Amino acid sequence: MFKQVVVLSGRVCSGKTTLAELLKERFGTIIFRTRDHFQKLDPKTEFARDKMQKLGERLDKKTQGRWVCDGLTKFDMTENNSDNNIVIVDAIRIRNQVIAIRKSYKDKVVHIHLNAPLSELVQRYKKKKKRKGIKELKSYRLVQLDPTEAKVKKLEDIADVVIDTKRCTKQDVTVKAASHLGLYGRGSVRLVDVLVGGQYGSEGKGNISSYLAREYDILVRVGGPNAGHKVYAEPKPHTFHHLPSGCLSAPVAKILIGPGATIYPPDFLDEINRFEINYKRVSVDPQVMIISKKDKNDERRLVSTIGSTGQGVGAANARRIRHRQPGKVKLAKDCRDLRLFIRDTCEVLEKAFQKQQKVFLEGTQGTGLSLYHGHYPHVTSRDTTVAGCLAEAGISPSRTRKIIIVCRTYPIRVESPKGGTSGPMSREITWQEVEKRSRYGRGILTRNERTSTTNRLRRVGEFEWTWLRKACSLNAPTDIALTFVDYISKQNDKARRFERLDEKTLRFIEEIERVAAAPVSLISTGFEYRNIIDRRAW
Repeated sequence: MFKQVVVLSGRVCSGKTTLAELLKERFGTIIFRTRDHFQKLDPKTEFARDKMQKLGERLDKKTQGRWVCDGLTKFDMTENNSDNNIVIVDAIRIRNQVIAIRKSYKDKVVHIHLNAPLSELVQRYKKKKKRKGIKELKSYRLVQLDPTEAKVKKLEDIADVVIDTKRCTKQDVTVKAASHLGLYGRGSVRLVDVLVGGQYGSEGKGNISSYLAREYDILVRVGGPNAGHKVYAEPKPHTFHHLPSGCLSAPVAKILIGPGATIYPPDFLDEINRFEINYKRVSVDPQVMIISKKDKNDERRLVSTIGSTGQGVGAANARRIRHRQPGKVKLAKDCRDLRLFIRDTCEVLEKAFQKQQKVFLEGTQGTGLSLYHGHYPHVTSRDTTVAGCLAEAGISPSRTRKIIIVCRTYPIRVESPKGGTSGPMSREITWQEVEKRSRYGRGILTRNERTSTTNRLRRVGEFEWTWLRKACSLNAPTDIALTFVDYISKQNDKARRFERLDEKTLRFIEEIERVAAAPVSLISTGFEYRNIIDRRAW
């Protein structure tokens, strides 16, 4: 039996069919049309306004208005309807029709009556006559001569909801109706988990994200292509610059690029093609900022001063703010190459929340590179904290369930440019020192520790406990993902269980949990198959 029965009433051209169609499109409801039921009752029925009015009157007299309910019941039984379905009855015209449906479906029934001034209905009818479908009468005055139609307005006296469609757009009418039906849910359900970097980027977010992604229905990426997230794969790793890192490990999950993101279309499309991602999976918000070639050229100076990746992200973001004039800024909605992907991600997310689907938001770079909270000017062009990522994605903080901060055992910064610096580190050391402590072979880490986007050697330093505390204060994590524990001791790269980690690493983890006031629930032991120890309780 139907979960809910929504009965629509209103004079001709009040907007009933439009509302039914929009509720179906937006919320997946199903529609029971009385005009289609006429065809089943009398196959010779012509879709003409006057003939349907007369047939309806005959059926009302014969059944005391029960014929609509009888048809709805058969529809309920024969259309393989789920108990979760909401049906829209388009439409009823007399009180007895509503009464019969209420007797059968009781408190599952919601009666919505649509209203508009007569002058508005007349204008709508003139436009309606030009469309294909029902054969209409010559004027709205002739429609109103039908005795049943003349009394339809009185149904608003018994309706649960009355909406004036003259004073609302059709989208407004849909929102008001959906709100009365409870289709937006009751309060904010916590279905979103967020992952961000806790240091200066390159913390190993990609591999952690890829591991977690299979548990989610929606994967969201923000930021821009100045960040590259590397994921373990054979024969060689995958690096994602625009797409979420889990788009291959979760092959049926939808992919969203939030409105605060920036993309460079040629590279974005190349990534889509290279990883053979079906375009139907991917939604790019129309508000996403497009990086131009000039934006890339404008950042060349930053490459030589603060170690920027020079991908044009900052220049594009600055242009978005400075040139708020028509034609000055190109957004995703203005890019022909992206037309297949353009969808309002807020709507996609809202539908997901209504279905209780889980969402994974993957942040880029690290908290220490935040435009507002990092060591300025050695920062990126956005806020990289959880709050900033949520804002870029268009997700309310009250939707958040879990917050995962990724930290590596030895934080890194990108290589300093000649004559400049990529930013301060509290106690910088060499890769040779890390190799000596971990007992890795000489030169191994120097070869491996290169940036995903620009292939530059990374700087490395001692673990910064003060910064960890600040990152946790800014992000309030529920969980810590600790990466590169093989850099503490090479023997950890073979550990597949927590107790197999060496004693020094176990003490290190205890200290992190104390300072962060959050559990270390994910531990990356190396960049290989089965390299993550999962200690989560969720």
